[in-house]
Amino acid sequence: MEIWINPACSKCRSAVRLLDEEGASYTVRRYLDDVPEAAEIREVLGRLGLEPWDITRTQEAEAKELGVKDWPRDADARERWIAALAAHPRLIQRPIITADDGTAVVGRTEEAVREALGR
Repeated sequence: MEIWINPACSKCRSAVRLLDEEGASYTVRRYLDDVPEAAEIREVLGRLGLEPWDITRTQEAEAKELGVKDWPRDADARERWIAALAAHPRLIQRPIITADDGTAVVGRTEEAVREALGR
């Protein structure tokens, strides 16, 4: 199991605390330092069953500068969104937990983290 975190994020710290409390075996990835490439983002999106706009933090200053709220949310624009996430990792929703069974969850709630633990 791997968890993508920003240590400054309270949701990330809560998720890590819960994983520790449950004795989970996992690897921490500080994705702002170890930035995922576009291919990794595509792979995680497939595991999540989501589209890139579903995991984009549109309220971040960088998102506003890029104008992502106005970008189309369709197959033709998908690669543009993925490229933006790879170039501006702060826009990636967090934490993301990749489970051992090949799935993933956005672990913003205790329930989502527990869902990952159960896989």
